[in-house]
Amino acid sequence: MGDVSTHLPTADAQDPESHDRTARLRAALLAAAFTADGLLDLLGASAYAALARSETVPALRATRGDSPLETLVRLFLLQRPVELRRARAALPVAECLADGWLVQDGDEVRATVDVRPYGGPEGQDWWIVSDLGCAVGGAGGIRGVGDVDRSQLVLGVGGASTTLAGITVRRPVAKALDLGTGSGIQALHAAQHASRVTGTDLNPRALRIAALTLALSGAGAADLREGSLFEPVAGETYDLIVSNPPFVISPRPADGARLTYRDGGMGGDDLCRTLVQQSAAHLNDGGYCQLLANWQHVAGEEWHERLRSWVPRGCDAWIVQREVQDVAQYAELWLRDAGAHRAGPETYAAQYDAWLDEFEARKTRAVGFGWITLRKSGSASPSVTVEEWPHPVEQPLGEAVVRHFERQDYLRATDDAALLAGHFRLADEVVQEQVGLPGAEDPEHVVLRQNRAMRRATKVDTVGAGFAGVCDGSLSAGRILDAIAQLVGEDPVLLRDRTPASIRTLVEQGFLEPVAAGGPGVPGGPEAGVGA
Repeated sequence: MGDVSTHLPTADAQDPESHDRTARLRAALLAAAFTADGLLDLLGASAYAALARSETVPALRATRGDSPLETLVRLFLLQRPVELRRARAALPVAECLADGWLVQDGDEVRATVDVRPYGGPEGQDWWIVSDLGCAVGGAGGIRGVGDVDRSQLVLGVGGASTTLAGITVRRPVAKALDLGTGSGIQALHAAQHASRVTGTDLNPRALRIAALTLALSGAGAADLREGSLFEPVAGETYDLIVSNPPFVISPRPADGARLTYRDGGMGGDDLCRTLVQQSAAHLNDGGYCQLLANWQHVAGEEWHERLRSWVPRGCDAWIVQREVQDVAQYAELWLRDAGAHRAGPETYAAQYDAWLDEFEARKTRAVGFGWITLRKSGSASPSVTVEEWPHPVEQPLGEAVVRHFERQDYLRATDDAALLAGHFRLADEVVQEQVGLPGAEDPEHVVLRQNRAMRRATKVDTVGAGFAGVCDGSLSAGRILDAIAQLVGEDPVLLRDRTPASIRTLVEQGFLEPVAAGGPGVPGGPEAGVGA
């Protein structure tokens, strides 16, 4: 096995000459419209979607011409050699050869890495670098990686990384940590709103590739450090920690080799648990830790309580389970990701057995996938929300995450008397649905539904629907309830007694937003708070 570092290009943001060469490469990519929008225009929606599934035939058919864009797609996304003359029409070939982005074979050149266009949140044109064949499809999509050690492979952009980028809080911060940076996607996002970005990874190859992603995308250099979990940043604290860690729950391979990008080397879901529990020591007050995770559903245990036990002291938490797979589905997913289905039926069956043996030994019945967000509040009575929400959401959700925790602060500090004295407004784009038999005088139930962010729906009674419908911030909750009591002929004291729990639920789920009397903002809080 050769030194895998020799397979990667060089791009040194601290070296003016290297920086200038990378800038010329970036300019060539832009000039050819080798961008997310340019790809979609060239390939069309069908071929573009197929490429995300690691199916290349439609894209090959769409790139049979000689334009610079077609040349770049064939080179960097489809890993096809192209004639030297075509490459020269699209790229500064001499510099790309010197820096290792390309290698020459006779009258042809080929790429040494995947370079995938990626659209930033404000329309930026970025490029994510990864190992050949690893832009999509996992290790099972690898082609032509030569003597690169498979355990050190670095994947590119995928559904998990874009999900994490979408849910991350994007408020300006001084220091951000991307733990397990991989190809550098989260570090690239963090560089847009953090004064200083640190990226860590156990895989030194990942650090090299993350540096390429940042340099090619025109971002400032991050402080990249090698090591496991929080070891490289011992004693340091951050305002934001993000991680798309190697969360796959997998058996220890018989040959001792593992795919570093997905297999953390700990048993079961211990890696995710350890990351969550250790994060508090590395968060500044008010700081966020946001990560993706897998967790076991263990026979005889309640998964909600299992995850609650992970949350460290002094931290509020919002944990959302997005998907659950039985152990057979889960094993098949990750065996295919590793390309095990190509190893022959006997080898595949043996590996499948090993996965099921591991789950049986751990009494694992299913595996959950989702998001974990911690906020270091320092509260002696932390808010911990663990929920299952498999329904579609509206990304990006970063601001919705901030508002979730602001609502928890408000509810924690507000007793029922203060709640009834408070003012609320109905959140934007909430609609009411009435469900019942056609022609019935009254609906069987009323549903409030959000069309933004988490897109929640909740049942309410007639009082709850009427209360929400008139909340515009002008009247206190108590005065609204008194008016409703008069309309429905109910004792206002009894109505005030039984309604605060319902109001709390509507606030907690984001249907109602607390506002200062006569204006926006959380009562007693900053104008930038909930309801601003």
